[in-house]
Amino acid sequence: MDNQPGSQKSSIIPGSGKVNNWAASPSHLCYHFGTSGLSIAVATGVTHPLDWNADVLKVRLQMQLVGQRGPLTGMGNLLVHTLKNEGPRSMYLGLAPALTRSVVYGGLRLGLYEPSKYVCEQVFGSTNIFVKIASGAFAGGFATALTNPVEVVKVRLQMNPNLRRGPIGELRRIVSEEGIRALWKGVGPAMARAASMTASQLSTYDESKRILIRWSPLEEGFHLHLLSSMVAGTVSTLITAPMDMIKTRLMLQRESKEVGNYKNGFHCAYQVLRTEGPRGLYKGGLAIFARLGPQTMITFILVEELRKLAGLDAI
Repeated sequence: MDNQPGSQKSSIIPGSGKVNNWAASPSHLCYHFGTSGLSIAVATGVTHPLDWNADVLKVRLQMQLVGQRGPLTGMGNLLVHTLKNEGPRSMYLGLAPALTRSVVYGGLRLGLYEPSKYVCEQVFGSTNIFVKIASGAFAGGFATALTNPVEVVKVRLQMNPNLRRGPIGELRRIVSEEGIRALWKGVGPAMARAASMTASQLSTYDESKRILIRWSPLEEGFHLHLLSSMVAGTVSTLITAPMDMIKTRLMLQRESKEVGNYKNGFHCAYQVLRTEGPRGLYKGGLAIFARLGPQTMITFILVEELRKLAGLDAI
């Protein structure tokens, strides 16, 4: 992501002529992670109703007609059915662990992108699209590996509206009945999804800004950030929806007798394609976009402003 004129700069990136001041001062790392975490927290708060309603519906859509072909219930019909049978409270199932994960995971994956990209630039002496993709993939995968237990608890709560034990109680139950390894169920597909989402989201945003600045009258500012984040949200949804669906199926194997016994993510994808068709991999795709799109736009617009206030270069 491009440095802006007038920024304070300290360390030179080989082969690029650019500099990054976070690399020269540990305090700048705090600013990077701080602005990332704060932007995610605010974006989560602003999109709270749409975000978590869509998240609950996404899990329900991904679990319908498991192992069989047939007409799918649309997002609108599922929303009406869920509200009618379970009440408005069902739309906020798993909210506490979801909020916790979004701030920690979101802050880590955004905060790790710049340091990861800097290391790649040091090693390869380049700042091309492949460096950005690799940096985003590492940041997303590493952040997910750390926060997977919270995600497991969240989806369990979302699929069980009658649970009264809460996230801490559910966490204890999983560990006592299934073992601590159960907290990392689906971590492979989850890491793959997060790596793909972060890589596609950040590299697309990065490249969109570069292309728009070069080929349009847009300059660094709100309109550039808005357009770039819209493109990033769309691309990341298309790439990550199948992985998100597979991750959900793996995490809920024990909870649903209909799911069957998937050996791993590849086996799950094969079974879904064989029994449910290619469309099955995109179950909940619209709900994912409804959740990811607005949050992506708010996150990037806000983090750019926070970085500007903190004296950091634009993403």
